[in-house]
Amino acid sequence: MLVVVLAVPILRLRRTVDAATRAIEDMNERTGPLLGEVTSTVGNVNTALEQVHTSLDGVNLQLAKIDTMTTHVQNVTANVANLATVVSAAAANPLVKVASFGYGIRRAAAARRNAETEKEVRSAIKQRRRSARRGEG
Repeated sequence: MLVVVLAVPILRLRRTVDAATRAIEDMNERTGPLLGEVTSTVGNVNTALEQVHTSLDGVNLQLAKIDTMTTHVQNVTANVANLATVVSAAAANPLVKVASFGYGIRRAAAARRNAETEKEVRSAIKQRRRSARRGEG
């Protein structure tokens, strides 16, 4: 009697184990191709990442060159600024002196011209006065 009572759950348990076994086999059949696709996808992603890594290495190399060029341009700019300061300091004083000398020469020439004109006018006035005194006028 005990054997009959235990046989029924054992048979049901066997069906459950068989169903579980079939489910696991179905899962294995479906996951095999899926894992293959995942593997190929991961391989493609790795290839793309390697290309990106190569591109980034090239970009980093170019950035290093640009950094070097920027440093050189900065040095050249500083040198040009220093040269401009030196030239400005060297040329500013002589230019001011030349301009002052030119102004002085123009002013002296104008004063001399005016002096000659003044001299002529004075001599003309003196002659008129002499003529007037002599009664000629």
